[in-house]
Amino acid sequence: MFNLFSIEDYSSIYYNTQLVVILLTLLHTQLFDYRDKATHKYLAIIGWPYALFIVLFIGLRPINGIFVDMTTYAYMFYRETVGSPVEIGSDIAFAYLLKISAKITNETGFFFICALLYIGSLIIACKNLFKSYWIYCFIALVASFSFYAYGVNGIRNGMATSLFILGIAYHKKPIISAIIIVISCLFHQSMYLPTIAYLVTYFHNKPKIYLIGWLAAIPISLVFGNFFVGLFSGLGLADDRLSDYLLSEAGASEFSSTGFRWDFLIYGATGTFAGWYFIYKKNFKDIFYNRIYGTYLIANAFWILIITANFSNRFAYLSWFMLAVVIFYPFLKKRFFAYQHQIFGAVLLLYFLFTYTMNLLIPSI
Repeated sequence: MFNLFSIEDYSSIYYNTQLVVILLTLLHTQLFDYRDKATHKYLAIIGWPYALFIVLFIGLRPINGIFVDMTTYAYMFYRETVGSPVEIGSDIAFAYLLKISAKITNETGFFFICALLYIGSLIIACKNLFKSYWIYCFIALVASFSFYAYGVNGIRNGMATSLFILGIAYHKKPIISAIIIVISCLFHQSMYLPTIAYLVTYFHNKPKIYLIGWLAAIPISLVFGNFFVGLFSGLGLADDRLSDYLLSEAGASEFSSTGFRWDFLIYGATGTFAGWYFIYKKNFKDIFYNRIYGTYLIANAFWILIITANFSNRFAYLSWFMLAVVIFYPFLKKRFFAYQHQIFGAVLLLYFLFTYTMNLLIPSI
């Protein structure tokens, strides 16, 4: 469907489309209030067509090495179809998705199913959390820095993170929530980190201690960063991929500039600041939000400790995938400002500008 586009222009078409949608959303938020009928009309008009475009654009992309890991998954799919099945391994849910897909569809269908799971999980989660305002959070999630990369490249990890968000979105139904979160871990074992962090918040749900820990992680990483890289690689959390990621040389799809990444620390700190501001300055009392914020701080602090590792982006994403929810959840749950709709639109644009700048204007990161 989208083969008419030059493969080299694929990402730029995607990001420029997002820019147009966000600029239209910004314009709308400046003209109308949350409760205005025009707002609900705009949300109804843009919601499903926008979501459908994202699913089709990512799900029907050409199978090409420019998407890096996509060719690896295509080869795994090919092996299944010719009677040389891949091993089940540790990511059981993904392995069975691959095997079942190989029996009912072709490669294109398989990647479409992956995209549908990746994006559809977020749509359901947003609708469950924000009702008629779901599209606002969905746009923010799609506007996130690594969303596109984990839809076309880190596919397995991307599906796992979306399932995790879907799982926590059902927090009022603990059994359903637990089942979905377990499935997310079975798609990619890296999800043990946010899962453990989320469970910890059930025993201690006061974000202040996690905030102090996050702040402490910065000087500790500056002084003892190499120690923690060696420590965690030796522990081999979940499987041997942790050691491989931490100790391998960085590749073309990873951060091309390693060391202590202050730019990405600042990006992650936007979530830290947002949670602090709403909880402590605006007195936002929401038990579920406290858990989201605590989970984010724990996972992001872990990344800060190993920020100098070559493949640290894989661990950054274990907190970054929640960043849009951390920042925009309060906006969509309670009115804090007289011109909140306008402020939301401006914050959404600023949030996306980092994504746009780092992926299009300064693509070599």
